[in-house]
Amino acid sequence: MFELFNPQKSEDSGQDRGPNRWDWALLPLVLALLIVFAFGAMQMSHPFSVGEASEISLDPSYLPYYLLRTILRMFTALGFSLLFSLAFAAIAVKYAKAEKIMVPMLDILQSVPILGFQAIAIAPFIALFPGNLLGVECAAIFAIFTSQAWNMAFSLYQSIRTVPPELSEATRIFRLSSWQRFWRLELPFAMPGLLWNMMMSMSGGWFFLVAAEAISVAGQDIKLPGIGSYIAVAIEAKNGMAIAWAIAAMLTGILLYDQLFFRPLLAWADKFRFEESQSETSQESWLLHWMRSSHWFRGLTDKLWAALSRPLGWFAVRHDGTSVKASVRPINPVWSRVWDVALALACLWAAYRMITFIHSDVGWGETGHVIGLGLITLLRVMLLIALASVVWVPIAVWIGLRPQYSQQVQAVAQFLAAFPVNLMFPLVVFAVVSLNLSPNIWLSPLMVFGTQWYILFNVVAGASTIPNELRLAADNLGLKGWLKWKRVYLPAIFPSYITGAITASGGSWNASIVAEYVTWGKTTLIADGLGSYIKQMTEVGDFHRIALGIGVMCVFVMLLNRFFWRKLYLLAEDRSR
Repeated sequence: MFELFNPQKSEDSGQDRGPNRWDWALLPLVLALLIVFAFGAMQMSHPFSVGEASEISLDPSYLPYYLLRTILRMFTALGFSLLFSLAFAAIAVKYAKAEKIMVPMLDILQSVPILGFQAIAIAPFIALFPGNLLGVECAAIFAIFTSQAWNMAFSLYQSIRTVPPELSEATRIFRLSSWQRFWRLELPFAMPGLLWNMMMSMSGGWFFLVAAEAISVAGQDIKLPGIGSYIAVAIEAKNGMAIAWAIAAMLTGILLYDQLFFRPLLAWADKFRFEESQSETSQESWLLHWMRSSHWFRGLTDKLWAALSRPLGWFAVRHDGTSVKASVRPINPVWSRVWDVALALACLWAAYRMITFIHSDVGWGETGHVIGLGLITLLRVMLLIALASVVWVPIAVWIGLRPQYSQQVQAVAQFLAAFPVNLMFPLVVFAVVSLNLSPNIWLSPLMVFGTQWYILFNVVAGASTIPNELRLAADNLGLKGWLKWKRVYLPAIFPSYITGAITASGGSWNASIVAEYVTWGKTTLIADGLGSYIKQMTEVGDFHRIALGIGVMCVFVMLLNRFFWRKLYLLAEDRSR
């Protein structure tokens, strides 16, 4: 656990093998992938005009190019999301004062819908790169980033907060600094859950891809080359065959990066599971097996690990603990009170600005109407999260305890989580119109269609990290049925479930933008709720009412997280220690 990125820990690294047939067989594949991604990167940096970007062809021969552009955007956003998560978790856990601001701020950012981000962020990006679509590309990557980063940051933060006390004590005995503790203990401990949430975040990016690539703000319609824009054009044209081709392209892309990226990482991270006995089954990856058996690749990684090992020794503790300089200095309580007063003043100033905005720009009657719509959406969110939890928690625990099955359902779950809810519009519109159903009821499941998988992925990650010795002890004690769930499984996966439920709840608020306002061709179905309100105001370009809807949504999510999810989060943290 204390040797992150240690290649000597793998069973194959100590063997001296020469080049084998796998080196020669897979080398062309690696070169081809590098050439394709280099070509795609050059295309993304090439300037386009707005008119050229909006010309999306439904010819299936363009799909490989669109798929490449989309995957490049998503991996670029994933890289920034990972950097953000590492910085957020490290700072929020180490500094209690920063935590008071950062965690509520993350709740706010998670609650702001992607359309709200775009309406505010697209203009600065376009102004930053005038004359071409590089600014729009940055806005699309930023939108995808907002669908990925919050889930990963919450997962890493929650995992670090639940590091077992005996491991923390070991870092003090070995006199590791905060920097060394993070890289040698906290990040390895959180690695399995973080990777599962990275997969979920990639799927979340697919879910909101149409909103990210087909940008429509204040009457301006811009479509970037990509699968999301292809789906948007297919929906406008009511072209069922094009939608089928888009689904096939999505499945191909998900299978590719599952096999070439996530599966090897999950198999590699299996060694960081916190248990003393060897698990009966573990993640397997043919690509990781090739990497470990390849003489060329092993030589390259040995040099890489040697270079990465140097920064792990930075910022070492320079005192032996016996001197005055090494003693922990108590924090002056005056500064804590000053900090709390500053936060209170900032909250009062924000409340004053909101009251002034409401009084002068939108009116109290409109605000009361929007608050009522928010209560309707809140009811939908809570009911749907409860139903999704009842369905998916038992299934996720069963999958997480059996890694051989989790590998089989991994790509399927990623595909279902990535499936854009827009592709369900034809069936939903046909069913609601032909059966004369109420949109207020039957559009609701669309809100949780893509976000329920956050619960599945997080609980699978939590169940997969249950120590094997704990499961063996439960079997030896004869625990069965509900007693085993109550004493072993539920306490073990509770922190992971809370992380997934918080993210699913925030994602459901976000998904209400597309779930409460459904369009297929010339047919539009509208459900009463805050999401449909924001969608309608975005289309007409009423930025005052967009800001009002987003602000009310942020307040609802903050109150829900503060007085409901946060209480459960602290309970999960206490039970894990």
